Amino acid sequence: MGNSNTEVTNEYGADQIQILEGLEAVRKRPGMYIGTTASRGLHHLVYEIVDNAVDEALAGYCTHIEVIINDDNSVTVIDNGRGIPIGINHKAGIPAVEVVFTILHAGGKFGGGGYKVSGGLHGVGASVVNALSEWLEVTIKQNGKVYRQRYERGKVAYALKEIGTCPKEETGTTVTFLPDKQIFTETTIFDYNTIKVRLREMAFLTKGLRISLKDLRSDDHSKAVVTASMIEEAKEALEGKEDGDEQIEKLLNRAFDDVEEQTKSKKETECSFYYEGGIKEYVKHINSSKVPIYDDILYFEGEKNGVYVEVALQHNDSYNESVFCFVNNINTPEGGTHLQGFRNAITKTFNDYARSQKILKDNEQNLSGEDIREGLTAIISVKIEDPQFEGQTKQKLGNSEARGAVDNIVSEKLMIYLEQNPSVGKTICEKSILAQRAREAARKAKELTRRKTALDIGALPGKLADCSDKNPENCEIYIVEGDSAGGSAKTARDRATQAILPLRGKILNVEKARLDKVYGNAEIKSMITAFGTGIHDDFDISKLRYHKIILMTDADVDGAHIATLLLTFIYRFMPDLIKEGHVFLAKPPLYQVKKNKDVYYAYSDEELNSILNEIGRDQNNKIQRYKGLGEMDADQLWDTTMDPKHRILLRVNMDEDSQSELDLTFTTLMGDMVEPRRDFIEANAKFVKNLDI
Repeated sequence: MGNSNTEVTNEYGADQIQILEGLEAVRKRPGMYIGTTASRGLHHLVYEIVDNAVDEALAGYCTHIEVIINDDNSVTVIDNGRGIPIGINHKAGIPAVEVVFTILHAGGKFGGGGYKVSGGLHGVGASVVNALSEWLEVTIKQNGKVYRQRYERGKVAYALKEIGTCPKEETGTTVTFLPDKQIFTETTIFDYNTIKVRLREMAFLTKGLRISLKDLRSDDHSKAVVTASMIEEAKEALEGKEDGDEQIEKLLNRAFDDVEEQTKSKKETECSFYYEGGIKEYVKHINSSKVPIYDDILYFEGEKNGVYVEVALQHNDSYNESVFCFVNNINTPEGGTHLQGFRNAITKTFNDYARSQKILKDNEQNLSGEDIREGLTAIISVKIEDPQFEGQTKQKLGNSEARGAVDNIVSEKLMIYLEQNPSVGKTICEKSILAQRAREAARKAKELTRRKTALDIGALPGKLADCSDKNPENCEIYIVEGDSAGGSAKTARDRATQAILPLRGKILNVEKARLDKVYGNAEIKSMITAFGTGIHDDFDISKLRYHKIILMTDADVDGAHIATLLLTFIYRFMPDLIKEGHVFLAKPPLYQVKKNKDVYYAYSDEELNSILNEIGRDQNNKIQRYKGLGEMDADQLWDTTMDPKHRILLRVNMDEDSQSELDLTFTTLMGDMVEPRRDFIEANAKFVKNLDI
């Protein structure tokens, strides 16, 4: 085949087949083991080591786990479990601890009797963390002695050695590791709050286990201190003048006070979680910004066919379902057999109860599962000896025995509870019947929309300025606040790839509305039709017409509110658009600076100061503070916010590891309860910049 004179430069033979020894495979393809080498993958390293300690707690040997972010950004995880075995593993010929940290798919979780249940399905946790760390040290307390071994980029730096003694009753494992900058090129800086959220979740799921977090990194106030010293110098200079400018002195005094206050403020550096009530307290936490429709948090537990089941649930007056599933403390965002068993149980049990109590008449149709789950917050946690997940990412449980176990335990214990608490049963059934009526109204509204669309010659919204390219991968749609900005955007855009959909006013707050109201809102209907995917149960991402959905609102309080309303709608009814990375926020400039014929744009106060320092703070500088997109003409809007070569887009991400916290944030910000929202704003106001009121 081909020309015999062609020189072959890339040979492919037996010697070209690479054998990656030890942990080289992990360093070569880290994404296969931790998903990504960006921030999420970095934090995954911490969770893997903590998971091992939690497994000791599940086995009944660990009561306290301490996580420390050290000053050099290494992380230490300390547990008071049994300590990783230090004896020689005769198959490998090396200490068991060395096997755990240097050999993939090795551990006490493969039927050897070390653990009955464990989150570590693949046995890659400790060894992967070791492979992706610049160095890792493990210290073990056992039998009155202390042992230590160090590894560097996955390889043994020195053999396991005894380094001291300890009281015989003291046992446990301490692991300290420093992420490798060669692997994590984007960032190696751990985020305290990200780790905090995950550790709180672990504590909720393991009742009686205390998990602590400390951040030993020093606050970086160097910038503030420099600024303060500069202000002091300026004040001294002014004091030397007899005709000192009183106005400037007032400004300097105010700035100095602000910096002094900023320097005094300390971030949270320590927290601890302990929940005797376990997942009951988890439900209470998630419902803290909602209004429960009854006082009890229902809790059922039991074991069947080797599956230990815990379920906690409570309905609130919202219209959204918040159900989170876990297997051996691992979040399964795609559900699986345990979720199927739960849904089967509550649908059958509530229908049987409603019929037995004559709440549903003989001629009335059954309540759907969706009706019963309106406003439901629930945690489903199962412990299983040999969990089978669909894929290494552990997104979905596949064990058939989990379905039967959850179904059986929830059905039996829920019916007993309802018979003993008829007022609660009646309250839930009445809410479900209202949801059923709203769902039927929504179905009719949806069918009407479909018929109108089919009859319309132009099925897309009339105010949509569509793009000419029909390949969704090339196309983007700007959701623009107001007709004025919409007009500028339509003039400015690249007509081939950029579509514009202007919205009039603020859209419906879907956090406070049932499905029938959502389908009845004109602005929401325009977005649903333009995107092409449908919403809720009809959602189909393969029909998405634009691979970038860009929310472009004014850089003020109203604009931020509109963006939050839009994000709430997308999160509740089209969450896969966020999960798949299709949703963005445009970042228009805050200032335009003109000096002679030169024009500069600043996207923050810091950038404005930098520009003024560079060009000089002359009186002929003309500084314009943009209050809204409508203040920019088409050319300015293109140059600053829409030109792919120069614009700034912020991708909206969803961390499925902390989805319950995300759910709580949306409810807090957009729900009915004022007090939690006030608390949230007071706690986070210090992080807000460029706030216009």
